[in-house]
Amino acid sequence: MMLAQVLGTVVAPYHHPVLEGERLLLVRPVTPTGEATGRARIAIDRVDAGEGDRVLVVDEGNSARQLVGAPEGPVKTVVVGVVDTVELGGTVVFGVD
Repeated sequence: MMLAQVLGTVVAPYHHPVLEGERLLLVRPVTPTGEATGRARIAIDRVDAGEGDRVLVVDEGNSARQLVGAPEGPVKTVVVGVVDTVELGGTVVFGVD
């Protein structure tokens, strides 16, 4: 799993049938304090996240396919939670204390 920032929505008029009806987001991995770390990727949204949200992402094919219920589908990355607060060593580095 990783923390990521939602950059926006992805519209794909042609896609694999497994993705029918799924909302796709462009997410970028971030450190706990919010610095970008890694390349952006497309993720299936399971939590109704929005642009600018800090989210928790599963980025491993087998786990992601199980979450979506598509054992043979082209699924690797799924947003599974919206993060309210990140705390490191007793200090809130993101969100509300």
